[in-house]
Amino acid sequence: MSTAPNRPKSLGDILQEFAQHRQLMQQELQKVIVGQHDVIEQLFAAIFTRGHCLLEGVPGLAKTLMVSTLARILDVSFKRIQFTPDLMPSDITGTNVLDEDEAGRRNFRFVEGPVFTNILLADEINRTPPKTQAALLQAMQEREVTVGRQTFELPDPFFTIATQNPIEQEGTYPLPEAQLDRFMFNIKVGYPTADEEEKILTQTTRTEKVEVRKILSARAIVNLQKLVHSVAVSEYIIKYVSRIVRATRPKDETAPQFVKDLVDWGAGPRAGQFLLNGGKALAAMDGRFSVAIDDIKKIAVPVLRHRLSTNFQAQAEGMTTEDVIQRLLKEIKEPEVPKFV
Repeated sequence: MSTAPNRPKSLGDILQEFAQHRQLMQQELQKVIVGQHDVIEQLFAAIFTRGHCLLEGVPGLAKTLMVSTLARILDVSFKRIQFTPDLMPSDITGTNVLDEDEAGRRNFRFVEGPVFTNILLADEINRTPPKTQAALLQAMQEREVTVGRQTFELPDPFFTIATQNPIEQEGTYPLPEAQLDRFMFNIKVGYPTADEEEKILTQTTRTEKVEVRKILSARAIVNLQKLVHSVAVSEYIIKYVSRIVRATRPKDETAPQFVKDLVDWGAGPRAGQFLLNGGKALAAMDGRFSVAIDDIKKIAVPVLRHRLSTNFQAQAEGMTTEDVIQRLLKEIKEPEVPKFV
């Protein structure tokens, strides 16, 4: 008796498997990290869309632990750089060293820096001068490093997850706008709730070490990135994203009056790309075929908060960039759905 051939997996089946993998990742990560559901979701969304993240939060909120644990549940290489005022660009990218072989011939050999990894944790990135911060620009955008006349490709996948402390500004070097724009998300890590804090205190004062399982390999991540890229985006969603991004620019005719009054400059086209890619990731992680308006609204703040600059009037009124974005989301109307007769 002949057996029927295995039915090829449909896109729906693949998306459901993806959603299950995402749930497994969340479960493993939360063996170590208590709460922070939105932060974890945004980290996953960045990973599945080849994006980079900037984590901001006061000391002691487990930002570094979150990233190192994320690397442990993924079967990828991970390196951490502690940024300090005396850090040099070659400490990140690598350098040429002079080698002498047995015959006495001398040749330069490139020694890779810690940037040659899958997940790079740039800890306290604003503690190092702009010259060293800029060493990451080419790596983050082109995913390659140029030293002298040679250009070296970085491993695939490659993500930069940077952290910074928003409250202590003495002896720090704020990231320039050009580098901030390279980050897909600016994620604010907040304080835990009362229940979460009690759970943290219970878990962290025990002697047992929590073990986590590896869920995805580097090749699996690359395949899932391709899957996320294939999630459908309707013209309706594209128009809505375009409206939001253009409304952040005070000189644009579609910008509301409060934006013209409170904002110095708004977001560029890269913000729209990240909004769509982030929406695709949320849809795929939920097992859905296409992006919804709610997906865009959910990630609008982490995508846009570091791409807007408020002026003195906004500061005088106590308006932050988050307040401006939330007000925009309420005022910008969704495009009309075309009716077919």
